[in-house]
Amino acid sequence: MRKSTIILIVLDVLALIGFFLTYGPISYFRNFLVTTAMNTTTHQYLAYIFYNDEMITDILSKNYFIEIDEDVNLDDIVIDTKPKDNYDNKYDEQILERDPGNNDYKIIDIKIGRESGFVVAIYDPSKVKLIAKEQLGTKHGERTIDMCRRDGGIVCINGGSFKDEGWGSGIPTGILIKNKKILWDDGGVRQIIGFNTDNKLVLLDTNAEDAIQKHKIRDALSYGPNLIVNGKTIKIVGDPYGMAPRVAIGQRKDGIVLFVIMDGTYANVGGTSLQELTDILVKYGAHNAANLDGGTSTTLVVNNKIYNNLAVNSRPYGRYIVSGFGLIP
Repeated sequence: MRKSTIILIVLDVLALIGFFLTYGPISYFRNFLVTTAMNTTTHQYLAYIFYNDEMITDILSKNYFIEIDEDVNLDDIVIDTKPKDNYDNKYDEQILERDPGNNDYKIIDIKIGRESGFVVAIYDPSKVKLIAKEQLGTKHGERTIDMCRRDGGIVCINGGSFKDEGWGSGIPTGILIKNKKILWDDGGVRQIIGFNTDNKLVLLDTNAEDAIQKHKIRDALSYGPNLIVNGKTIKIVGDPYGMAPRVAIGQRKDGIVLFVIMDGTYANVGGTSLQELTDILVKYGAHNAANLDGGTSTTLVVNNKIYNNLAVNSRPYGRYIVSGFGLIP
């Protein structure tokens, strides 16, 4: 058999497999492709290559989440940052057993399926503060590592939403509050994730002025959805956000703050689902938690170095964004 004939046969087989996955009776691949693509800004065209508007709308209607409809009960959080010897389970032990000589943070390696990630325990919530681009509202954003370095951060993650121009931008969306001052405000009620002056993680929908005056917010940004409120988890139907690199922030009842970072690349269709991200937070004791900006923005900086595997290899120092959270001494 001629080599060219073999190549044609192989291509035909691959085409048949692709057709079966895309239009066949098994819905998993369709759901995966559409939800993953439609929850990005720059890759939605991948869904429209294979499906029309009606099919995409139908798939999205079967993959959704229902947020927890209650306010955070801040009385549940009793901050106690002293080292402890008693543990509820192995995950609690991983958090509470500190690294020798390091009372600021601990990095725990985790793995979900083939994807690697990290849970970072920040022991003093008063040191978790907003990091933000120096000049907001301009075309170009700033990398997490640069914002972290400028503020003297030890451990930093990206977090807040922004107007996405594909490469990122320096234009936030929602609200940014730093040290009880409004850095950015789109106006109106926005979803706020941040810390109050009692160093407790607050998840609420409000405007910038009320956030500071009524809720005593000192540092905050806008993103979501909220994944855990008062120990209750978000109800997820299907897989509304698809698979992607993820970032989340949470706080335990003892006040310890959790940064969760999950790697993955769009190139090999990798990442973690919203449900898997929530499950990680539950295991490590988060009482309140929220999803932050993930995807190609996902960045963990430790001691002025990129710690995680970035989703885009062509950006060795991370994507240009506008905000995040950091352990700032």
